[in-house]
Order: sequence, then structure tokens, then C-alpha cells
Amino acid sequence: MIDRPRRNRVSPGIRDLVAETRLTPANLVWPAFVTEGSGVRDEISSMPGIFRFSIDELVRELTRAHVLGVQGVALFPVIENNLKDPTGKESLNPDGLLQRAIRNIKSNLPGMVVITDVALDPYSSDGHDGLVMDGEILNDETLPLLAKMAVAQARAGTDVVAPSDMMDGRVLAIREALDAEGFTKVGICSYCLKYASAFYGPFRDALDSAPRGGDKKTYQMDVRNQREALREIELDEAEGADWLLVKPGLPFLDMIRLARENSALPIAAYHVSGEYAMLKAAAAKGWLDYEQCLLESLMCMRRAGADILFTYGALDAAELLQGNR
Repeated sequence: MIDRPRRNRVSPGIRDLVAETRLTPANLVWPAFVTEGSGVRDEISSMPGIFRFSIDELVRELTRAHVLGVQGVALFPVIENNLKDPTGKESLNPDGLLQRAIRNIKSNLPGMVVITDVALDPYSSDGHDGLVMDGEILNDETLPLLAKMAVAQARAGTDVVAPSDMMDGRVLAIREALDAEGFTKVGICSYCLKYASAFYGPFRDALDSAPRGGDKKTYQMDVRNQREALREIELDEAEGADWLLVKPGLPFLDMIRLARENSALPIAAYHVSGEYAMLKAAAAKGWLDYEQCLLESLMCMRRAGADILFTYGALDAAELLQGNR
């Protein structure tokens, strides 16, 4: 035989030389949950190894992450129920939990890229990403609330705002509000292709942010659809997005590829809470190797076209990639 593909697999050195896809800690963003208090590390039962951290503990973990080469953190605040209301007004509090977390991280780790979620659900007494009236999630009335939230986060020092709400027109509303306040350097990571997926359950446990009524199918994308993603990509690019994000990750590799082939913007993929929890649960049963399956999952999303990977396993993956395990 003249053609023997196995010659390019004969040793680790050759396999590394001809590898088509690279995964490094610099590709990773760690989604982190921040809560009130001091010295708090509250493990989330449905996400073993993942905690709700008080700000001081979060900064300690991020110091370790930064040493490992993880470049970014995506912050999600655990808001106390007595601070929630239909309009999410706590999101604008300059001394609120998220704003204090941003300032502390940037003060202690100025090189860490801070990415902050823009959506009403952590702050809303209704548990929806938009304003609710008579059971309907209102689109246009939500946009000014999201724009003000993004500006409040920018004032605290965030590097990138990440609207995850899926309201039509929100990227433009946020971009115009940021620019009007002089925050032209703050980027927008749009959750461009966010599907109404069943893989988000553990995340909602972590924040107690499940909808109090109904579901999110009138604003998040239908899992059956692919072509409509082209509209979302075109609109978000035109409205000023800097990154486009696909969520969930591994079950939607076709959408990562579609985004990569139809946009020159950086593409992010979110390896979501349900994906992480599945790996942990199967590993606990002895059914698979968590570490190898984590790296394989992330590599598959990179291979599909993702430049940036949001994953709860970011610190685990970084340690493995650095040879620290």
C-alpha cells in the first residue's frame, strides 16, 4: 500500500506535529457564581466541584486560574430573593453584588478578562430574561432595562458584556447606550444562538433563576431550527456584536460550524451546566473518565470552529493541559 494514514499516528510526537486543532488554557472562560458573604464556598449539588463563591474566595480561585493561563471569567450573581423585582432594579445598584465583584477582580487581577451577563433573570421576581406583563415577555420594553444594566456593569469595570436574554434588538440598544456613556472599548459577546435547551437545569439551580411561570421558548431559539440562525448572525453583526456565542455547546456542534462559516467574528461556545453535570455523574459511577472526556468535549467544540470556550471545567482542563495532573 502506498497510502498508509497510520504513519501519521505512529507516535505522540508525530500526532502532535500533524494535529489540526489546538486547545490551550487561553481558549477557556470560566463561568463563576458569586454570592454574598465572606469565606463562602457553597457547593452546588447538581454540579459537583462547582461552588457559589463569596467575592474574596472567588478572587482567590481566579488567582489560581490566571496562573494556569485561563484568560477570562464569566460572572453570574446569586441575588437574594428580597432584592428581586419585576424590573430587575438591583442590577443597576453601583454597590450591588455583581458590581462589587467586578471591582474586586479588576483591582486584584487587572489582566483577567471579566465578562458579565446581561439579562433580567438573576434579578427578576418572574425569573424571565425580559420584562413580564400578563404572562407575556415584552421585547421592546425590556431593551432600555438591558441597556442600563450593561452601562452599570461597564461603570464597575467589566471588559465584555454578554447579553444572554435573546430579545430582538438588544445588541444595538446596548451598543448605543455604552457608546453614549463613553464605553466604546467595552465589548459585546452576544448569545447569538441560544437555544431553549433542557441542558440548563443545574445552572438554574445555582442561581434559583428558573421561570416562576411558563418557559423561555418565545425568545430562546427552537432546538429544531438551523436556518433561522443565519438571521440571528446577520442581525447581531449589524448591531455591533464583537463575539457570537452558541449555547449549548456539544449538542449543537452543527451550529458552531454554521456560525464559523458565516461570520468573521470570534465564535464562542458554552459547554453548559447540564453537559458538565453529565460528565461528573457518569464519572462518579465509574462509567467514563471525566478528565479525558472533558478535554475531548472541549476539543470537539474547537474543531467545529469555536475560538472561545465557556466551561465549568476550565480550571480542570487548564491543569490537565499544563501537565499539572
